[in-house]
Amino acid sequence: MAYDGLGLDGRIVIVSGAGGGGIGTAVTAMAARAGATVIAVSRSAENLDTHIAPLVAEGLPVIPVAADAGTDEGIATVLDQVGAVPGTLHGLVNVAGGADPSQWMPAVRITRSDWHDLFARNLDTMFFMSQAVARELRARESTGSIVSISSISGMNSAPFHLAYGTAKAALVAATRTLAVELAQDGIRVNAVAPGVTETPASRAYVGDDPDRDRRAITMGRRGQPQEQAGPILFLLSDLSTYITGQTLLVDGGLNLRWTHLGEDHTSLFLENEDFRAAITR
Repeated sequence: MAYDGLGLDGRIVIVSGAGGGGIGTAVTAMAARAGATVIAVSRSAENLDTHIAPLVAEGLPVIPVAADAGTDEGIATVLDQVGAVPGTLHGLVNVAGGADPSQWMPAVRITRSDWHDLFARNLDTMFFMSQAVARELRARESTGSIVSISSISGMNSAPFHLAYGTAKAALVAATRTLAVELAQDGIRVNAVAPGVTETPASRAYVGDDPDRDRRAITMGRRGQPQEQAGPILFLLSDLSTYITGQTLLVDGGLNLRWTHLGEDHTSLFLENEDFRAAITR
């Protein structure tokens, strides 16, 4: 086999939030095809049957585990499974999180219940799963890589989605501090912040509108789950052994489109069409 630089052969990678048919499922498939044994974790056994079982049927080294990574019991179940398979524990990808459509609202209407729920789902799950895997790597005297999913909402303002955006911003802060604390153990900690990506979860509130996508996103389209999985795999792998504490924005240039830019990326304040034509030739 040709050398691919990933270094995942014979290594165990945990994907928390693997069963939703979106980014977690894409990461699971990509890591397994790169040679890793993937512990695919989801709260929903039904989701595992729908999205992960076909990967197992392909013969990929994927082990589905029905467990809630947001609880100590669920984390213990995952680590028990890690101990039962051959290979060296290497990586964790924290995908579990998200928000319900009903949790989009003005800041003045956010309840304590919504706030705590979104922090529990998006920050607590990431931190305590990362903590457990870091402890296990230390106990095994192994190096490793942890990659978590933030969001473009955690890198900018998030109007009407304040609690979710703040939780994802806190995840970025946790990533940086964990990277410092774990560096001497050879454990790298990074994050990816996706822009608008076509997943089953996002379809609950984002419909198809190619014209809108062209106006809003520099690359003119929404991302696909595998386009998030690629950068995640990079950060997980030996191709990024000198990178830690970073959050990689993967958004097709959405963050680059200022609100005063038109479809041709020129300022809406330019009234002279000859000048506009001259600078865009």
